Amino acid sequence: MKFNHELIEKNIGLMALLVVLTVSVGGLVEIVPLYFQKSTTEPVAGLKPYTALQLAGRDIYLREGCYNCHSQMIRPFRAETERYGHYSVAGEFVYDHPFQWGSKRTGPDLHRVGGRYSDEWHRIHFNNPRDVVPESNMPAYPWLAKSNVTPSDMPPRMRALRIVGVPYSDAEIAGAEKEVAGKTELDALIAYIQVLGASIKSRGAPAKAAGTAAPVNTAAAQPTAR
Repeated sequence: MKFNHELIEKNIGLMALLVVLTVSVGGLVEIVPLYFQKSTTEPVAGLKPYTALQLAGRDIYLREGCYNCHSQMIRPFRAETERYGHYSVAGEFVYDHPFQWGSKRTGPDLHRVGGRYSDEWHRIHFNNPRDVVPESNMPAYPWLAKSNVTPSDMPPRMRALRIVGVPYSDAEIAGAEKEVAGKTELDALIAYIQVLGASIKSRGAPAKAAGTAAPVNTAAAQPTAR
């Protein structure tokens, strides 16, 4: 007996149900196994949760919409690794909620920018990008140096992340307010930028892969316009 497709094609409700069922089963087959692969669920050696100051900086990075122009995912292609550094691996993002992979690159990828430039370079750059990269089209962020991090925001933020698996200790949470007290939003953002990609570097990535860009390479650390 041949199956009659007309029965499905003329019944929009049945077709919608079957489409949802097919997509659901296919999605589960692709996604569920990832939860049991160590390479995607366990942190790489040397990876540590963000400190309170770094976490505050990451929140500022999200607030300012830096992800609109900068990805944090280096693909395993020679053109990418020679420019940005060692390709990204899943275990580096275990403590990122949400991760900042992306594919939009109005500005360069930032995943290996940590430690590539000095804190002072970043301060000048955020205040006015063209002072260090004349061709940059990135907007300035002078207000970050004038606004302080709110200490009381950090303990509940860290407790929430602990619920989803970030291993913050009670002592780290208790000391969060003191760690960020008196720090500007610029201090926090720089602290976050300076730790990006550091876990792979500490594992002995090749020097060329870890940092090939020159300090004037289209502002490798520039955040994006809002």
